[in-house]
Amino acid sequence: MMKYNNITEGKFLSRPNRFVAYAEVNGIPEKCHVKNTGRCRELLTEGCTVWLERSDSPSRSTRYDLVAVRKGERIINMDSFAPNLAAGEFLPELFPEGSIRPEYTFGNSRFDFFISSGDEKILLEVKGVTLEKDGIAMFPDAPTERGIKHLNGLIQAVSEGYKAYILFVIQMNGVKYFTPNYETHSLFGETLKKASESGVNILAYDCIVAPDSMVINEKTEIRL
Repeated sequence: MMKYNNITEGKFLSRPNRFVAYAEVNGIPEKCHVKNTGRCRELLTEGCTVWLERSDSPSRSTRYDLVAVRKGERIINMDSFAPNLAAGEFLPELFPEGSIRPEYTFGNSRFDFFISSGDEKILLEVKGVTLEKDGIAMFPDAPTERGIKHLNGLIQAVSEGYKAYILFVIQMNGVKYFTPNYETHSLFGETLKKASESGVNILAYDCIVAPDSMVINEKTEIRL
């Protein structure tokens, strides 16, 4: 299970830029590093409960990393590094006979995982999902040219004999289904449909999230 150390609860105050937020901890405003460059506007609302991982490194300009937030009854992990770590723990269940290694360059893209299983060569890209509306998980929460580049790379890999997967790790529990966020980036949704039609395998799983941990849980319905 992917776990954090030294977790502290706080109250969100503000986010002046993508990388920095302020949260109140024990009555004191603290400057925090935000481990997610997405917009996250629906998550980081003034006064909401957040969870911070404390660092004791003297070289850091911030004492805390903001890693999770409460939205309604849900705890949502918003650490953009967490999906890859959780996927690394989970992939041996999906590919029990496979040899799994992180970071693989194909064409002009770097993918999160390369799996070799018998004669099969498999590329797998992971995308973390933090956006939820009315119980529906969506990706992306902001336009992502990088995401489209990855999809086109997976399509190309399939044409060259690879198997290809994109795994959406939904960083919360109990959603109804997953769908592309056409409203925010319609081209990503259209390219995801094209990828599916081209033979790219699309997977979505929710997670069991606690303030100090996240583990991939159950397969989630996908609606393209």
